[in-house]
Amino acid sequence: MRETLDATQLQALDKDSLIALILTLSARIHALEDQQAKTSANSSKPPSSDGLKKKPTSLREKGQRPTGGQPGHQGKTLKFSLNPDQIEVHEVSHCLRCGANVQTVLPSHVEKRQVWDVPPLVLQVTEHQAAIKCCPQCQARVQADFPVGVSQPVQYGPHLTAQAAYLTTYQLLPLARVCELFNDWYGHAPSEAFLLRAAERVQTQVTGVVDQIRTQLTQAESVHADETGLRVEGQLNWAHVVSTDRLTVYDIHAKRGAVAWRDIGLLPALRGWLIHDGFKSYWQLTQCRHGLCNAHHLRELRFLAEQHQQTWASDMAQLLVTAYREGQVCAKAHLEMPPERVADYHHQYERILQRGLIAQPSAPPRTGRTRGRPAQSPAKNMLDHLQKYQAQTLAFLSDVRVPFDNNQAERDLRMLKVKQKIAGTFRTRAGAETFCVLRSYISTARKQGQRVLAALYDALLGRPFLPA
Repeated sequence: MRETLDATQLQALDKDSLIALILTLSARIHALEDQQAKTSANSSKPPSSDGLKKKPTSLREKGQRPTGGQPGHQGKTLKFSLNPDQIEVHEVSHCLRCGANVQTVLPSHVEKRQVWDVPPLVLQVTEHQAAIKCCPQCQARVQADFPVGVSQPVQYGPHLTAQAAYLTTYQLLPLARVCELFNDWYGHAPSEAFLLRAAERVQTQVTGVVDQIRTQLTQAESVHADETGLRVEGQLNWAHVVSTDRLTVYDIHAKRGAVAWRDIGLLPALRGWLIHDGFKSYWQLTQCRHGLCNAHHLRELRFLAEQHQQTWASDMAQLLVTAYREGQVCAKAHLEMPPERVADYHHQYERILQRGLIAQPSAPPRTGRTRGRPAQSPAKNMLDHLQKYQAQTLAFLSDVRVPFDNNQAERDLRMLKVKQKIAGTFRTRAGAETFCVLRSYISTARKQGQRVLAALYDALLGRPFLPA
């Protein structure tokens, strides 16, 4: 507990002590005000931390187009099937006008209407009977072989097993709710142990596929990396992701930094661009080229402009957005940005930094027994960061392959946070590892246009989806 001073003690302090106390309290007040003012729009806080009182905002500019479908948009609607599964003919027996009998009159034409629906959901039990015979020549007992996969007296089939893995791993339903859902659908509730075994069965079939995804990631021109906290057996662990817009690999580790990615072994094998949020341990990877997430920069610059009235921060944010848009035009045309434009943006960047550095007041000297360097303002810290990592911040200008931000990795991690909110914790480390393997397979399949349920079913049959 911090010591509080009453009026008598304050009166006894000399002038220098009072000034030091006021400066300390002022710094603490500013820090608390900054903390209170931070939201998901101006910091790295998640949107769930904003609460209901803070109005959600976005860095995206509002478009001028009205809501709804735009001109030229190809809408989607049900279309008549040329080969309906079932046809029901409805006859007319009497004329509604005069009451005459028309049962024997042939129809001149018919009006068609189609209803798309699913048949009643029922479990279908298939009994396999293997014939057993006695050889008439040698009297040996001969038995027919059961189909591949039919190994138990009573067992669930691949369709139901794929659905179980799909609901628990992709749709993130709790085990008890999946059992309840099966009971509502099929009138039969499997055990929770079956749901866990279903995920393990898929894992054994797709582990080799995930290894292929790892290999492809090491050969990619640019990849994204990020990590987030995840509880395993009640303890804080870290879920790590390395991904592109077509590939995803998740891993779980007790550590967050260099120890984790060394044990995982994927990041040290990268040779292209690594896009990240500037976490300190990533800089130890010297075999690849680094690009920083400018979405993080834009949020922090917005905070400095709104909360600390730093005009240079608004100018820097505008420069980054303008440069990004010009880079996108070049990328769509499959062209690199002209060198003179890249140099011009770098000069503008440096001028804004110099203007911001000049405007920053010097840090007050530390007083008393406090050691170390004086604490800097948030604006000065941001300026130092942007100055030190100028090349990594503007990497998207010099190479169109470099993404502007690290949003890909953050999107890939989002569902893991949803899983944490639903389950609270993984009960076993083996369960967490199984979940990461299946999500790696599922995420990659989705990114490459595959239907998740079909990809899981094919994996159970021994023919898993292979990433292009």
